[in-house]
Amino acid sequence: MRRRVLTTAAALSAAALSVAACSSGGSSSTASPGSSATSSASGSASAQVVSGKSATVLLKSDPGTLDPDLTALTVAYEADLFLYDSLVSFGPSGTPEANLATKWSGTTTTASYTLKKGVTCSDGSPLTASTVAANINFIGNVKNASAKVGIWVPPGATATGDNATGVVTVKSATPDPFLVTDVGSTEIVCDKGLKDRAAVKGGADGTGPYTVTAAVPGSSYTLALRKDYTWGPGGVTSSTAGLPATVTLKVTSNMTTAANELLAGQANIGEIIGSDTSRLSGLYSQSLSAPLGELWFNEKPGSATASLAVRKALTQALQLSQLGQVLTAGLATPTVGMVQQSLTLCKGNTVGSNLPAYDLAAAKSVLAGQKPSIAVYYPTSIGAGATAAATLLQQTWSQLGVSVSLHAITDAEISSEILSGTAAWNVTILPLGLTSPNQLVPFVSGATPPQGTNFGYINNAAYTADVTKASALVGAAGCPDWNAAEGALFKNVDVVPFVNSAISWYAKGATFQFMQGMVDPTSIRMLG
Repeated sequence: MRRRVLTTAAALSAAALSVAACSSGGSSSTASPGSSATSSASGSASAQVVSGKSATVLLKSDPGTLDPDLTALTVAYEADLFLYDSLVSFGPSGTPEANLATKWSGTTTTASYTLKKGVTCSDGSPLTASTVAANINFIGNVKNASAKVGIWVPPGATATGDNATGVVTVKSATPDPFLVTDVGSTEIVCDKGLKDRAAVKGGADGTGPYTVTAAVPGSSYTLALRKDYTWGPGGVTSSTAGLPATVTLKVTSNMTTAANELLAGQANIGEIIGSDTSRLSGLYSQSLSAPLGELWFNEKPGSATASLAVRKALTQALQLSQLGQVLTAGLATPTVGMVQQSLTLCKGNTVGSNLPAYDLAAAKSVLAGQKPSIAVYYPTSIGAGATAAATLLQQTWSQLGVSVSLHAITDAEISSEILSGTAAWNVTILPLGLTSPNQLVPFVSGATPPQGTNFGYINNAAYTADVTKASALVGAAGCPDWNAAEGALFKNVDVVPFVNSAISWYAKGATFQFMQGMVDPTSIRMLG
């Protein structure tokens, strides 16, 4: 289970909050070292993989920071996959695989990892067990305000490293049913980066296959393949045929422009959602269905949406299926919950009848007496569909006497304004890329900003009770309680999931495989 909580845009990689963890989701397989096997794009002839080429990978927005511990943005996680390794990787079916660790074991409160020998950091220094432990301790210490506390590492969890044996031991007072793979998903920062966090904001100090050679925030990040990388997942090394020698991560926020660059060969890999996908049918692609439309309500005292009656009425006024079609440009698929069904152990429809049904008369009755002012925030990274959906919200609610203001925000502003608690928002469209139900916990319960990530100030006793029961059980055994907990959020109208959409990445002149719905850098193969 690899935790992956990334926010916005296509709930997976289009966007903003990132949870990198998982229940069953995993990375894609890669070619074996030195392989010269051919790859073929849909609709095109097969081509031979070629080494030494350069690749351009499109990002929907600027990462803001490349420090993996201090950001929850999906776009940052996409970039960091090139720069940092985790203890455990994941196969196509979600099966844990060796990455920095050769073996691992544990319970809901303890975990142990044995490190590979010969792993080095980008400066050539050896990776030690104590360095790995320091990463876990940094995240687990709530005073450091890591964006990955409660996602990769439970609050208060501690670790020790034995450099002689290469064994890292983790202890957590808080049960985590997926502790071994959650902690195993931690991207490991090397010693220099741990001592100087500012240095990794626009650079990197990790064990990953690439290093940063140039950074122009808002424009591009240039990466170079390490010549000494020999420990990649699935046996990938820097000598594996087809790996790009250099990678340019190019910020292209406009979806139409991104599609044009792919078609023109000005870019090799990029995620496209919405109507522009129809122009890319001849390119190689990987897709999966994930939650995209999620309405979050701000329940902070003083907010109009702190009232259950208002939240319910606002929801009853909406034809959610219509809103979903508008958001996805007609490419909507039904939603059954907040976790990607293809990647989670806990299958099932948690939405069902838990959300208020469409009832315009009931909504008018409640809102006519209150006439609240509602500020709607929506992410630009989702594309034109987000603007259209926000406009529909405004039109629908305004007809009921509600004063509605619209606020477009970038992924970086989601972090600085929504997650930090500084913006005076009432409703936001903000999909989380979840692959396991426990990844949702810190976002809907516990500490609020700036101490925590419960940005909606949710206090749902039924949810907390079900989570407590589920957390005491390992893996799928807790699924009935996890599903009940999610349903409790919908009954209380804390969050309203309303549509799924296909998350699609396209490639020209290259192939790749997915890792949790994002491009696995070690799987990229350039074509001749």
